[in-house]
Amino acid sequence: MQSVTVSPKYQIVIPKTIREALNVRPGQKMQVIECAGRIELILERDIKELRGFLKGINTAFKRETDRV
Repeated sequence: MQSVTVSPKYQIVIPKTIREALNVRPGQKMQVIECAGRIELILERDIKELRGFLKGINTAFKRETDRV
């Protein structure tokens, strides 16, 4: 676990190892969520990057009759 410091302008720097692992680019937007006393940053992905991410999902389950 790495730690960061909040600047006087309430800014933080994401450590290089994390930026590289998640392929974070300058100018990329993130969602900021407070959850159970934590701050979570969620990268907003380009819609093109999401193509095929559900490939192989199991769709063999019983559906509700009004959800055909």
